[in-house]
Amino acid sequence: MEPGAVSGILDTTLAVVFTWVGYKTARIIWKYTPYSYPNARIRAMEAKLLSEQRFNELAESRTLQNFVVSLEDTEYKDYLAGVSDYTVEEIERALERALAGTYELMVRILPKRSAPFFRLMLEEWDVRNVASVVKAKLAGEPASDYVMKIGTMLPKVKAIAEAKTMEEILVVLEGTPYEEPYQKLLLGEISPEEFETELYRRHYNKLLSYALSKKEDERIILEEFVRLKIDKLNILTVLRAKAAGMSAEDIRPMLIPGGSVRLDPLLHVDDLSMALAELDSTRYGPVIRDVREEVERDLGVLERALDRHILERMNELSRFYPLSVAAPLGYILQKEREVRKLRAIAKLIEDGVEPERIKELAGDAA
Repeated sequence: MEPGAVSGILDTTLAVVFTWVGYKTARIIWKYTPYSYPNARIRAMEAKLLSEQRFNELAESRTLQNFVVSLEDTEYKDYLAGVSDYTVEEIERALERALAGTYELMVRILPKRSAPFFRLMLEEWDVRNVASVVKAKLAGEPASDYVMKIGTMLPKVKAIAEAKTMEEILVVLEGTPYEEPYQKLLLGEISPEEFETELYRRHYNKLLSYALSKKEDERIILEEFVRLKIDKLNILTVLRAKAAGMSAEDIRPMLIPGGSVRLDPLLHVDDLSMALAELDSTRYGPVIRDVREEVERDLGVLERALDRHILERMNELSRFYPLSVAAPLGYILQKEREVRKLRAIAKLIEDGVEPERIKELAGDAA
């Protein structure tokens, strides 16, 4: 072979190799670099999460005013600044706003390809607001008392609360995802409970659709997260319904599609104990076995166990995909746990429970 031909082949080969290396390098930079800053910031924020010692100190507060004052050196300070009457309701709303603020922070600092997911998650407060306000209207209660000042459509929620008639609400909801379900409620085609379920069904369908639209590790992580959340809701719904003696036909409309667990076997058993036995053969078997005896007395124990399982799974994915959306999701779950414990402590203080007992009960609320 002529030297010139050999040289040409070598040049071509090198060009292909360098092009491939350049492409792979660009892919790595595109894939991982955008998460470097937000994930570093999240790790720093994790270090500021309240410790068990701090929760024990808060349990010693004795009064809600002392409880609020004790949080003045934390990131909750600004959210609690507006608390004046020192009621549990005021404090809970402030803590919810702080949690929503964490979601909003994720929208601001995460890459454009994953930030919208956290904005979609914020819409769960829209669902809660619309469902609560509509149910208050139907019950003839002051709807404005049920408005949580959080979410992506707060002006519309306030307009719903101020509406003079139920028909006016339909005009307010025009063009939103909640228009069709509300129209069915207005026509008597569905009950208020089915209306609320339909709102959540649409919300989780949006989350799952977004997750499935992603690629590679982002799809893996987001899809796993959404399906775990749906599984948790469905499992608790079925078990609570079985504890209440409801039939399969009554339970099925209450479920949200998109989970990873086959629920039909659970629907056709006779009671709670048999439903738990059916779950033993699913991916949640190990989670339930650890708390089985307690669950039959208090389903809240299982809810907390499932929350821990979801967090552990996100932590596993975060170790496998260090620079990814798993870390922000894990932090959000930790923040939810922290807020849940703070709410529990505040309620127990208001009820006059002794500090040592508060420490015990708040620990169980995690």
